[in-house]
Amino acid sequence: MIKHILLFSTGVILFLFAMIRLSETVQQRFTNVRIREYFRLSFKTPVYGVITGLISTILFQSSSATSVLTIGLVSAGLISFFNSLGIILGASIGTTLTVQLVVWKFTAISPIVIIIGSLVWITGKGTWKYIGMSVFYFGLIFFGLSLVSLATAPLKDNAAFIHFFQEVKNPFIGVLIGLGITALIQTSAIPISVLAILAHHNLVAIDSSLPIIFGANLGTAVTGLLAGLAANINGKRTAVSHFLFKLFGVVICLFILSPFLSVLKSATTNVPQQIALGHFLFNLIIVILFTPFLRPFSEMIEKLMPGKAEVFSLWPEYLDEKKISQPDVALGCARKEIERQLSIVQKMFSKSIDLITNYRETERNNVHYIEFVVDTLRREIGNYLCDISRQHLSHELSKTLFAYSQLTDVIERIGDHALTLARLSERKFQRKVTFTDMAHADLKELEMLVKNNLDDAASVVAHGSKKITDRIFEREDHVDVVEKDLRERHLERFYKGLCQAEAGPIFIDMLIHLERISDHCENIAEYIEDLEEL
Repeated sequence: MIKHILLFSTGVILFLFAMIRLSETVQQRFTNVRIREYFRLSFKTPVYGVITGLISTILFQSSSATSVLTIGLVSAGLISFFNSLGIILGASIGTTLTVQLVVWKFTAISPIVIIIGSLVWITGKGTWKYIGMSVFYFGLIFFGLSLVSLATAPLKDNAAFIHFFQEVKNPFIGVLIGLGITALIQTSAIPISVLAILAHHNLVAIDSSLPIIFGANLGTAVTGLLAGLAANINGKRTAVSHFLFKLFGVVICLFILSPFLSVLKSATTNVPQQIALGHFLFNLIIVILFTPFLRPFSEMIEKLMPGKAEVFSLWPEYLDEKKISQPDVALGCARKEIERQLSIVQKMFSKSIDLITNYRETERNNVHYIEFVVDTLRREIGNYLCDISRQHLSHELSKTLFAYSQLTDVIERIGDHALTLARLSERKFQRKVTFTDMAHADLKELEMLVKNNLDDAASVVAHGSKKITDRIFEREDHVDVVEKDLRERHLERFYKGLCQAEAGPIFIDMLIHLERISDHCENIAEYIEDLEEL
């Protein structure tokens, strides 16, 4: 018995490890590509949102990963609360694929998948390397389940186990079992896949399995609720909505439990397939019931959970393709979009600075997500300017176009430095590094100078002003002096043993990136000054 318990535990651990690593690998590639393009469809209609959620979950092999990512994007302001609902619904259907593959005994060929994935991973480069990693972890998920299958095979001779599933006929107890297990391990794929494996060994019937499936699906919402605790009001709304979708689905399906079972038994006599089909139909029922009413549902949730949260548009708001043939008008559109790009960077900078003294993982993720918007806008503005350059331009308009292309690049670099500040705060938090009160005061002094320069840079881009431009130049000279002085103060504290040795590199790096942001503000002022002289 001990041997089989260890084998079962090893299989579950391999499954969880592979699922987490697969999700991380796919998300890493996912967040490095054009996230805006990936989510563009989800903004058109709720049906497209469902498709987006379904595909995401198939890639991540975890509806919880899709839900947590979506809640994070909503909290960061990259997706509206309403648009997130379709994605959440689609994620529930996507997770049914894992159980179906177990029913089709994909576990039997998992070693082959692991070998192929590892070879591509080891020999591949670039994208192929990531594909190999993904295939390897995908195979490892099902190899873990194959170990679970081996461990549970002897249970067919265990009278106590068989008696348990035969005697537990109260569907509410089954729901609680599925809810508890899934809430504990934060994935419904394991309990439902284990049910399918037990059914392969003729150990369970669909009558006792279906309520557990309902509970397991409800348990997936617990992960989202935990993620929503640290999110803003929109993130909390999405997490609560996810839970309500599942809860209403459980209530409805328990109410129609008898006809539900009849449908499954009439569809197939194969119990593992009945389990996979029951898992799929449960989530399909939720999607069918809620998708047509997402708008009134979202309005109801907003009334029950009042509050406002800012949403950043993932694509340009002012770049009008119809104006390309009018270069002077089109350049005006580009300047408005550059202003918006810089305003987003200002918010990103404020969040990064706040993390130094008040680190929160959710806010650090928000900075990371917002940087996607900044990068996307730089690319889209660059493409728009490239289209304008194909028109007949005067000497003045050509110089303006060149200045705008430089401006959007500089603003994107400011965003990069703000993201680095957030990462330094993360390192400071993870290593339990503390700054002295004097160090915090020094940082605050430089932060205020840089923030003022960034605010003035935004004003210059929006309105243009020789007075403000001169103020930026003057303040930048002061920043250089202060940054050098703060380094010397830090060295003095270090030699006196007043600060941690580990604090030094992080503190100095923060000074460097703050000073470079100020440098870029000066660059912005120089480009605007040149434009005003035309």
